[in-house]
Amino acid sequence: MDAPSEPSDTRQADRPLLAVLRGERRDPTPVWLMRQAGRYLPEYRALRAEKGGFLDLVHDSEAAADVTLQPIRRFGFDGAILFSDILVIPHALGQDLRFMAGEGPRLSPPLVDYALDGLEAAPERLDPVYETVRLVARDLPPETTFLGFAGSPWTVATYMVAGQGSRDQAETRRMAYRDPKAFGAIIDAIAASTVDYLGKQIEAGVDAVQLFDSWSGSLSPAQFEHWVIAPNAKIVAELRDRYPDTPIIGFPKGAGEKLPAYARETMVDALGIDETIDPEWAADALPEALPVQGNLDPLALIAGGERLDHATDRIKRAFAGRPHVFNLGHGILPDTPIAHVEHLLACVRQG
Repeated sequence: MDAPSEPSDTRQADRPLLAVLRGERRDPTPVWLMRQAGRYLPEYRALRAEKGGFLDLVHDSEAAADVTLQPIRRFGFDGAILFSDILVIPHALGQDLRFMAGEGPRLSPPLVDYALDGLEAAPERLDPVYETVRLVARDLPPETTFLGFAGSPWTVATYMVAGQGSRDQAETRRMAYRDPKAFGAIIDAIAASTVDYLGKQIEAGVDAVQLFDSWSGSLSPAQFEHWVIAPNAKIVAELRDRYPDTPIIGFPKGAGEKLPAYARETMVDALGIDETIDPEWAADALPEALPVQGNLDPLALIAGGERLDHATDRIKRAFAGRPHVFNLGHGILPDTPIAHVEHLLACVRQG
């Protein structure tokens, strides 16, 4: 079977963020913020109140496209990140997905006590996401890079096994040790679905994709190699074979000293680093010329003032010698002042 054809690109203007992800250095540094389309924006809160539940908003393609574009209209970020959720993959694999007010997501049945092959896959549940991508790609400014995303297999599996988020992912870690064959089947199913999901995002119009591994920091080095590096390397290899011109960002939050191995072995095009990483250490330890993304502490953005300026300057200096995308070390928090975001953008764009 022939590989899917690449989508035609009607946005021909220079896109600084995309250039950096492909290995160029740009001054000023391009910038976007994880979770930039979300609860810190009054326009998001108004639309969310109108549309109801979070999953309803994700499945309303026109509304989800509007949410994706809101921070671009307000701030002119260099990248727009698709508005969706990492748990649409388990939903497509057959688990029921609900978002409980004040409690977070719930998946049922939890796979800690239910066989994966008992689920009935429903890939059509992803169709609204692809329509969102098409709508955003149509309306996005030509200079703005459009980022798709998915959760990495380990992080998605922690929710599928436990049925919800947890502080230490204990149930999933126990299952990985107790029954690596059954757990490996879950990881493989997520990886295969993720390749198809990201591929369809690319075909619908995204310029680059990011793999979020929010819980990778809970694993021992050997388990990290097995359940984070190996499946992500497989996803990257398959996507690159099908879409060789689409950059892939890996973001293994909490990986710490395992970051260099992750970068080398997954072969991601760019590496997101969280706020716990010393940027000077990262600049020295990571593969030379690898584009990096990050890594401002979201709380420094809330604090503002001199502390924000100092942290911003330190990150810019540390990564001045390599391709760099300025970003947070994790998602922007709901109580972040709009004025602080505006100030950060001004500081980054001073060059």
